[in-house]
Amino acid sequence: MNLFTVITVTYNAEDTLLRTLKSVQEQTYSNIEHIIVDGNSTDGTVDLIKKHTKEYTRWISEKDKGIYDAMNKATAMAHGEYVCYLNAGDAFYEKETVEKLVSAAQQYKHPDILYGETVIVDNTGKILHNRRLKAPEKLNWKSFKQGMLVCHQAFIIKRSIFEPYDLTYRYSSDVDWCIRLMKESKSIVNTHQVLIKYLNEGVTTANRNTSLKERFSIMAKHYGKLSTILHHAWFLVRAIINPEKK
Repeated sequence: MNLFTVITVTYNAEDTLLRTLKSVQEQTYSNIEHIIVDGNSTDGTVDLIKKHTKEYTRWISEKDKGIYDAMNKATAMAHGEYVCYLNAGDAFYEKETVEKLVSAAQQYKHPDILYGETVIVDNTGKILHNRRLKAPEKLNWKSFKQGMLVCHQAFIIKRSIFEPYDLTYRYSSDVDWCIRLMKESKSIVNTHQVLIKYLNEGVTTANRNTSLKERFSIMAKHYGKLSTILHHAWFLVRAIINPEKK
């Protein structure tokens, strides 16, 4: 069975980390490597990590330059064929998630990228609704002209194609990163599975205005400024015509 790497980055996540840790520990697929990179938390996060460390867990705690720097560090530590990012508290798995991902990778002859759906949940884990943007049947680098159609944590990559996150972007580097990897990938497969349960909050939501500015810059870089302006204008018109559409 191929080694599968789950990466979790943390900072002062004492209140939410346990659920994420348990969702990894309860996986039905056993050949997992869990890498945790903590940004030198000042609460009880590190004690929690120590308490729940398993034989397949590797972790460090030190100052970093933000979430994407931590992800770069963690990926440099990884050994798995595939890498996924499961951030502390805001996302977690069902017990069969990794097993399904490994099965899909084998079925489709180990593609460069696997992706799937995301559902939004409340603090108790109860499903509230599907993510507003649905994963397309076919995905390529041009797909994100319509927005980030696949949640970062439902976007699984083969480690051999990894490129570092661009630290120029503080809140939306994952958008740029996904587009860059799709440009370079030779095969992208839709698992047709719900891969992530996601809390409807987090760093990007809390810093929405800055994130949106970064996303516009990223879209303009990859798709051209005029095309990006036209797409944003269409989103605005659509919202005015049909304000209840999610």
